Amino acid sequence: MKIAVYGKGGIGKSTTSCNISIALARRGEKVLQIGCDPKHDSTFTLTGFLIPTIIDTLQSKDYHYEDIWSEDVIHKGYGGVDCVEAGGPPAGAGCGGYVVGETVKLLKELNAFYEYDIILFDVLGDVVCGGFAAPLNYADYCVIITDNGFDALFAANRITASIREKARTHPLRLAGLVGNRTSKRDLINKYVEACPMPVIEVLPLIEDIRVSRVKGKTLFEMVGSEPSLNYVCEYYLDIADQILSQPEGIVPKDIPDRELFSLLSDLYLNPIDEGRHQNNKENLLGFTTI
Repeated sequence: MKIAVYGKGGIGKSTTSCNISIALARRGEKVLQIGCDPKHDSTFTLTGFLIPTIIDTLQSKDYHYEDIWSEDVIHKGYGGVDCVEAGGPPAGAGCGGYVVGETVKLLKELNAFYEYDIILFDVLGDVVCGGFAAPLNYADYCVIITDNGFDALFAANRITASIREKARTHPLRLAGLVGNRTSKRDLINKYVEACPMPVIEVLPLIEDIRVSRVKGKTLFEMVGSEPSLNYVCEYYLDIADQILSQPEGIVPKDIPDRELFSLLSDLYLNPIDEGRHQNNKENLLGFTTI
């Protein structure tokens, strides 16, 4: 199974990806996480350092694939998760999509691309071109990370548009939305009402999730010295279980930009009682929703 994880930069997408990767490994899966961001820090909390990138390695070998070995580019992370960083072109030059293609090409040359039960692509969040949508060409599922903010949901909607476009020619489905570090979910609820999609999980506002990034550790590793954090890991294990159930997924239909802007800005200006809103929605639909 190949999973592409997208989300706006700065909301904890890579931190979430790393914890999901370990959760999948804890369920007995052989996992490879591929960072697809020029910052090449996707796997930092798994390895504790910035590993050499595919592009750096290719350049050092003058792009002679035959001179590169698996151990040159695949690094072992915490919990048995293997890690690769695609890297990126020089700032202001080149295309991120090309880098992703070269990464997959090299892994295939090394007979590594098909050795894993799960490959998770952690991708630069704001999809603005076909280049950063390239991982969707290889994915079975996409998972969107968001928070309860306007900008993150606006980015999620652009990602949704990319999924819909790629699904025309690829067997790609949206597994669902994961809300990260949010004390409220009124905007998430409003967006999902207007653009129906599964909500896999919503993690509450837990400061230790942010702190784990600074420490260069996943929540699963931190539990060793702080057992009180075990409950946080259960969120990621639940996400892993839902992914491993091979959900049917959907081809989502994005909302036009101006309509979404109006929808979310109206909620900012005219906030509603979230509990009352949820009860009204359940009464209308006849069942408990997300």
